[in-house]
Order: sequence, then structure tokens, then C-alpha cells
Amino acid sequence: MHFVTDPTLTRRHGLLPTVDAAVRAGVSVVQLRDKHATARELLSTAIAVADVVRGRCLLLLDDRADIVLAARQADVTVDGVHLGQDDLPVRAARRMLGPDAVIGLTANTREHLTELATLPESIVNYLGVGVIRPTSTKADHPEPLGIDGFGALAARTELPCIAIGGVGRDDVDDVARVGGAGVAVVSTICTADDPEQTARDLVACWAAGVTA
Repeated sequence: MHFVTDPTLTRRHGLLPTVDAAVRAGVSVVQLRDKHATARELLSTAIAVADVVRGRCLLLLDDRADIVLAARQADVTVDGVHLGQDDLPVRAARRMLGPDAVIGLTANTREHLTELATLPESIVNYLGVGVIRPTSTKADHPEPLGIDGFGALAARTELPCIAIGGVGRDDVDDVARVGGAGVAVVSTICTADDPEQTARDLVACWAAGVTA
């Protein structure tokens, strides 16, 4: 279960309290995403979020391998980065962050998977595949894949595939059924009346779907 932050949606409860609630609920990954923050602002936020997470789950930054490196040089634990197709090439990110970093990559077409097949196995750790359904948290998202489209792409790669984009509680079982390695949620947790309970329900639903 990946929790991806949104700077607008987390204003309801506050970024740090929302992250803490999701981590207490048992999410596996927190991905800090803020497309409009300056480098200095993002580094400051990453340091604050890392202090909240305190090693209880993985902490990834969206897009910015340079900020991950800066945080690590300041002895702050940030485990890795999630990169989009237009971000720093994954080979460069791996050279920058070293073999221990977690690097995820957005992949939503067969062409992306074909390109990925040319890379050494150790470059990318997982894929973010979506969007599953239309979502307001990513205005420029590609055509939604749906559950079956996600499953078709996931079947073409050995890498773990995380479903992202418009994923709700009712989709969790289906993602597990078609071979997904996990789901990533944004607004479902950020806008919940009780983020911790909502995240806990999602985590439990995923666990039940995997064992079904």
C-alpha cells in the first residue's frame, strides 16, 4: 500500500498528521509529491516528513532524485525516488543514488515496457502503472487503463506493478486478482474524515485480496 501525498488535499488535516496517520495504519510506502515546490521547499518538507516516518515504512520522493541525494547528504533517511517518463533517466538516478536506493518508474504503455527491457535488472525496483480511472490529482493523465488494462501490462513484466490513479477501495481486490503488487492512493486517504482508519481499511483490504 503506497500513500502518495498531495499538497492541496492534505491541507484538510495537515501534511504531517496525515502522513503519520497513514504510517500508523500500516502503509508500506509514503511518496512525497509536490509538483510546484521549489527545491529548497521540497528538501525542507522531505526532512520534516522523514522525521515523522522515522523508518516505519519506506519514504520516496516524487520526481526529484537530486533532493533525495541532498537529504541523504544531510543524514536524513529518504529511501528513494519515483520517476516519471519525463524525469531524470533511471540510469542516471541509479548512478546518483547508489545500489541501495529504491527507484520506481511510471510505465503506462507497451512501449514503456519495451524500453524498460533494455535496462539492467538492478536499475528499476518497481513500476507505477496507471491511471486506472480518471483522477483529479493528475490533470494531464493518459487514457485510463482500467483494471484489465493494468493487468495486461503487469503480465508483460517481471517487475512489481503498483496500480495508481483513481484507485479506490473497491478496486483493491481486483488489482490483486490481475497480478498487481500493490496499489497507490492519494485522495482516498487525504480527503478522508479519518485518514488513519481509511488507510487501515485499505491495508486490510489489500491483505485479504492477496490471500483470497
